[in-house]
Amino acid sequence: MHEPATADARMLARAHAMAGRGAALLRGAVVGLMAFLTVVDLFGTQAVLPSLARAYAVSPAAMAVAVNATTFGMAFAGLAVAIFSHRVDRRRGVVAALLLLAIPTALLATMPGLPLFAALRVLQGVFMATAFTLTLAYLGEACSAEAAAGAFAAYITGNVASNLFGRLLSAGLADHFGLSWNFLGFALLNLAGAALAAATLRPDAAPAAAQPRRAVLAVWAGHLREPTLRAAFGIGFCVLFAFLGTFTYVNFLLSAAPFMVGPMMLGVVYLVFLPSIFTTPLAGHVVDRLGWRRGLWAALGLAAIGLPALLQPRLGAVLLGLVLVGVGTFLAQAIATGVVGRAARQDRAAASGLYLFAYYLGGLIGTSVLGHAFQHFGWSACVIGVAAALAAGAALALRLRMPAAA
Repeated sequence: MHEPATADARMLARAHAMAGRGAALLRGAVVGLMAFLTVVDLFGTQAVLPSLARAYAVSPAAMAVAVNATTFGMAFAGLAVAIFSHRVDRRRGVVAALLLLAIPTALLATMPGLPLFAALRVLQGVFMATAFTLTLAYLGEACSAEAAAGAFAAYITGNVASNLFGRLLSAGLADHFGLSWNFLGFALLNLAGAALAAATLRPDAAPAAAQPRRAVLAVWAGHLREPTLRAAFGIGFCVLFAFLGTFTYVNFLLSAAPFMVGPMMLGVVYLVFLPSIFTTPLAGHVVDRLGWRRGLWAALGLAAIGLPALLQPRLGAVLLGLVLVGVGTFLAQAIATGVVGRAARQDRAAASGLYLFAYYLGGLIGTSVLGHAFQHFGWSACVIGVAAALAAGAALALRLRMPAAA
């Protein structure tokens, strides 16, 4: 007697579930695209590092530090946004940051002197981090816990995609139109990101009042006293240290003998990031199966397995090594980001700011330290430094103690 009603209820439930999945897929696509347009120039410029070093007539290490100066701006902007984000409308902040980002990006097309080049890259980092942090805060506040997890994964996947397609675009523009058009193209993408944010993000209802400076510092001190958060911050430092150490200086390895890879093909090499686009969203499944600590060990171990291949004189072996390092480090980044979100008991925006500070500081220091290793001792020394960073990250994972509710 009740079977038709039950069947109707089941059909309605399936329809709601399908609508929910469709909305989640659309939201994920928009969030991923916004991440791509925000950080597309962060690593894209690395694809033309050898060409920039020749144009500026400087050493690989000097050019790499100038290009990766964005990480300096991102590190300190993450902290600043954590302080002032309580009174910033998320939508307006993201749109303004992306509009302002287009200015230093376009100015790089003038090919200024190296100190000004580095200063403009720092400014890029400030605006990228502002947009990045405010978007993460918006997602955490506007989505349910379940939806937020998917949104964060989509945002990190867009970040991964920017590593691949940003490098391909950078190499293609520089190879066909010159280095200046490379930066003008990225400026247009920044403007597209601002338009997308304006069209898709909802305004905040009412920004919260700013916390007193003393209260902010007390929150930071509380986060730094938490062993699990300290470990997560250290893991983030090690992950970007290893990632930039690998993918910055491998450009110079591949452009020299015996590989002699040209500028356009150097961009194509970064198809090695393609597997990461599909594996990074699986971070949640890895944690469900292995737990946070073992999940990080698996990710960092996968990256470490790829390091011996980077020392081989065969291009195929080097590419395989790059695939493994990319998959492992991006997976570790996604898991570490999740650790911060779960372990922070209060003010997750401040915890995210501290994590981003540590993460990008690791990239800045890694670029500098491993640049000197590469310049004075060669690629093998650089790979040894990457291995040490991965080992340090694995050791820090021992200190993870996730809340029982997580």
